Amino acid sequence: MATTEFIAAIELGSSRIAGIAGRKHADGSLEVLAYAREDSSTFVRKGQVYNIDKAAHAIHNIVSRLEEQLHHSIAQVYAGIGGQSLRTAENQVSRLLDEEGIISDELVDELCYENRDLPLSDMCVLDVAPQEYKIDNTLHADPVGVTGRSITGRYQNIIARHALKKNLEQSFEKAGVKIAGLLVSPLALAPAVLTENEMRAGCALVDLGAATTTVQVYKNNILRYLCVLPLGGNNISHDLTGLKIEETEAEDLKLRYGDALYKEDENDSGAPASCLLNDGRAVKLGELNDIVGARAEEIMSNAWNQIQLSGYENELFSGVVLTGGNANLPNTEALFRSLSHTDKVRTAAFVQEVVSGYDDDLTHDGRQNTLLGLLVAGTENCCTPEKPQPAPQPTQASLGFDNPAPAPQPAEPKPEPQPEPEPAPQPEPKKEPQPKPEPEPKPTTTKKKKRWWQMGKDLFDDLKNEALGDTSDSLKN
Repeated sequence: MATTEFIAAIELGSSRIAGIAGRKHADGSLEVLAYAREDSSTFVRKGQVYNIDKAAHAIHNIVSRLEEQLHHSIAQVYAGIGGQSLRTAENQVSRLLDEEGIISDELVDELCYENRDLPLSDMCVLDVAPQEYKIDNTLHADPVGVTGRSITGRYQNIIARHALKKNLEQSFEKAGVKIAGLLVSPLALAPAVLTENEMRAGCALVDLGAATTTVQVYKNNILRYLCVLPLGGNNISHDLTGLKIEETEAEDLKLRYGDALYKEDENDSGAPASCLLNDGRAVKLGELNDIVGARAEEIMSNAWNQIQLSGYENELFSGVVLTGGNANLPNTEALFRSLSHTDKVRTAAFVQEVVSGYDDDLTHDGRQNTLLGLLVAGTENCCTPEKPQPAPQPTQASLGFDNPAPAPQPAEPKPEPQPEPEPAPQPEPKKEPQPKPEPEPKPTTTKKKKRWWQMGKDLFDDLKNEALGDTSDSLKN
């Protein structure tokens, strides 16, 4: 059965590209409806796409596989953007008012727009994290409604190289996939793995990826600092190739025997533990983990240094949270504690939301956290809307008309011959009270004729009477 409501997201990481589709339920849980992934090491380096053709091909494949599982086409997807050049840049914008007044929404918006005009060389602003606003001499998280004569807005702009954004957008465009929203991956990851209490009390989130390590610092629910280091799990695997082995074998050795704080334990025979390479050679685990531990310590030290540079290392009351695939290296937490002298260190192996579906693919090892964070951050339906079905033709269409009218129009096929509308009883041409042929003053001529005729008749009668009268009298006599 086709699913017509879902959110789709794609993450292009340095080791793999992954796509996911699912929906959010009212109780906050996630239901994963489709999942697909491919290797991305041939076209993504340090989080940035460098081969657009290969990236477009992979994106197209991922979307096609998702559509097969959904049994429906995808209209758009949310894309995560991250990479080595991603970082925050602080900026301030001030405004002096003519007289003391109330700070309005419009004024705050104007400050935000002005902040985005920050001149940057070969960089672009991807997002903005407003900090506190200083009104006169007081700091406010929400300045609207406060009175004052001056206001200064402090902002952390999340910036990256133009090429990072441009190459990503061109890859999706060439794949013929519409981007519903370009989400900054670290900003989507943080709320998915950190609790509200941790973000309010102050904590650092360290995402240990394959080719990069991302450090974020939060305090009072506000992003205070973000930086991406060009170091990750791949560096450890690459170092192990010094044992004269292929990088794929080195990655396997790291996952099977690697330890960030390895301690030599001799077995019962008194010989140190060792492992066999594919070519039959034996390598001591101590020798192997000297390489692993040295690079892991470098990565952890650089991450802690970035937290110190943020200026909040003494205000992280919730400590440090580790996540990402490289956080699975044994004793990573212990190594970070020893380097930072911070007791509160935990590993977020999965997101906070309850997730159902694709349990075998969405393993609790920190590798899927960013992808699931993008899914949680999505808001729009990504399903292709179904085309409205044409309205059924009127029954008259079956009466033998070859080209029925597009819409039932009561004029064309003539319905039963309706008695021609009696010329709408046009009020009988209101024989407009034709000025009563004003009782045509019966032409006086007529009256005269009648009078003369009557007079003539009377005269005739008189003469007749006289004549007859004389006769009758003579006869009587």
